[in-house]
Amino acid sequence: MSVWVARRFWTTATAVPADGGFTVHLDGRPVRTPLKAPLVLPTPGLAEAVAAEWQAQEGTVRPETMPFTRTANSAIDKVAAQQAEVVEMLTAYGDSDLLCYRAEGPPELVARHAAAWDPLLEWAAVTLGAPLTATAGVIHIDQPGQSLAALEAQVSALTPFQLSAFHDLVAISGSLVLALAVTHGRLSAEEAWSLSRIDEDWQISLWGEDEEAAEIAALKRQAFLQADRFYGLCG
Repeated sequence: MSVWVARRFWTTATAVPADGGFTVHLDGRPVRTPLKAPLVLPTPGLAEAVAAEWQAQEGTVRPETMPFTRTANSAIDKVAAQQAEVVEMLTAYGDSDLLCYRAEGPPELVARHAAAWDPLLEWAAVTLGAPLTATAGVIHIDQPGQSLAALEAQVSALTPFQLSAFHDLVAISGSLVLALAVTHGRLSAEEAWSLSRIDEDWQISLWGEDEEAAEIAALKRQAFLQADRFYGLCG
């Protein structure tokens, strides 16, 4: 991201209408992506969120504090150009979904997995037409081709902007089902994050929390919630 401006040179960042959607102006100058494409956003809400990130910069521009801008850049420069490949990659998570691989023991953790994850697999089967098989252990099992096709149809329907945020929901949680449950309104992002952390929380309850691991988890949680907000602002 070093191709961006190194230091703030503008006074005001504003969201404005543009051909095909909305964009952000820095003192009247339109923002472009790292590959120099026009930064055209699908909704005024998303444009305002991106503009707020630019307005919040002080002195040296810090891309790590601009998650909406980064995700929008990715949608335009990367995802739109290879959408089919991104869809295929995300659909592959359904064949090894976190919710399908359960603990072999102890009984308390086995029960916790079942209580938390079985209702979501049932939801995927009924609502998405994608029944998936759960197993104990980590040895891979193939999922029904018809189910994977149904999941692929769900992912294929997303726009490049939605897909960019959806990618983070899937990759951070390790679950295509959890990500779809969030985007369909079956779960809140907070609920999905908690359900993706059952194994980690179990280990913490036994051995205590490692400070470094807790910091990493906090960053992942923040990114997960930001991806959900970006998705919601796509329209």
